[in-house]
Amino acid sequence: MPDSRNRRPPPFPSSRPAGSPSSRAPRAAVGDVAYLEVVTVNDTGAFLDWGHPRDLLLPYGEQRFRPSVGKRVLVMIYEDQQRRPVASQKLERFIADEATGLRAGDEVALVIADQTDLGYKAVVDYRFWGLLYRDDVNRPLRRGQRVSGYVKRLRDDGRLDLSLLPPGEARLDVVGDQVLKALRESGGYLPLGDKSDAAEIKARLGVSKNAFKQAIGRLYKRQLITLEPGGIRLLPE
Repeated sequence: MPDSRNRRPPPFPSSRPAGSPSSRAPRAAVGDVAYLEVVTVNDTGAFLDWGHPRDLLLPYGEQRFRPSVGKRVLVMIYEDQQRRPVASQKLERFIADEATGLRAGDEVALVIADQTDLGYKAVVDYRFWGLLYRDDVNRPLRRGQRVSGYVKRLRDDGRLDLSLLPPGEARLDVVGDQVLKALRESGGYLPLGDKSDAAEIKARLGVSKNAFKQAIGRLYKRQLITLEPGGIRLLPE
């Protein structure tokens, strides 16, 4: 397996005019999983814009399907045997199902790969696969998006369950901040409370009912909100 963690700069001269958008701010490097736009297709393969002076080759042998110009593809960037940076859509060659060196609560870098019936499949620290369950997703996600997350659980089979929220007390602080933000944006009142439907809470705030109940309990104790029969109200600061 190629060493996908080697991040030396690409050893080739510029093929784009100096000062062009792609020559100013590289968006990806060797060792990254990235969602890149196809700019050219020829007999060699597809070429991707990765923010460097010269476009990145996605050889035909590394493609899962024939991409067309203007579309985006999710790829791993690695060095071939000639130490040239190339791309591959065959992520399973580089990303392991069984994680090592991580434990519950660790903060990790995620790249969203695919949506599943359970939630979102994500690449963790460019090395492992993990799963974000829908109940742990508090905002819309898209393929190729890079987000920070946390290891929720390392399962017995070595696979990772993930969360966008930090563990423990910090998680409730994040949810509480979301509740306060929603209250301010709605004029100081939300028609949500202990008896609200879980789906309604999820749709409005992007969090589970249990997390919501714990968070508003903490906000109430801090005298930031008051609890009413039909919802919660923000107290004057």
